[in-house]
Amino acid sequence: MIQVKTSAKCAGCVAKIGEQLNRFLTPEQWSLDLSSPDKLLTVQVDVPAERVVEAVRAAGFKAELR
Repeated sequence: MIQVKTSAKCAGCVAKIGEQLNRFLTPEQWSLDLSSPDKLLTVQVDVPAERVVEAVRAAGFKAELR
């Protein structure tokens, strides 16, 4: 499992990040918790963590491995 702190703030942010993540993951393989202080993105499958971070950044958001 991979957890990434993000700068997402709203459902629109989640949708933009999702566009990037869904290029190599299915929607069931990831979730983004906007209610957590760190806006945690959790990926449930074994993919390179850097690929997940790059996808969030490609969507225009900050991303930092937790």
